[in-house]
Amino acid sequence: MADLSISGKMKVKTLKANFKEEYGSTLRVYVGKKFADDDATLASIRKEDAKGGEVKINGKMLVGNFEKKILEEFGIRIQVASPDDSKLADDSITLTASGK
Repeated sequence: MADLSISGKMKVKTLKANFKEEYGSTLRVYVGKKFADDDATLASIRKEDAKGGEVKINGKMLVGNFEKKILEEFGIRIQVASPDDSKLADDSITLTASGK
């Protein structure tokens, strides 16, 4: 599994597609309580006080740590879900395991 780089210039649909391709699981991206627009960039939906920048992740990272890191860096709430998007992945498994 290669590392995945996430930056503010990336569109929501690109992030979701890259995540699905890399790890096999589904990524849900939220703005408030609603799903984010697929054509929005991460920078456009992030909180004002978010650091931004770039985040690198890999398959060994735990689901819970990944969700927390994106919240800290971008101020964006995400959830990792099963490959068929029917249920949320357990926070204590790795990103690689979440797609199996």
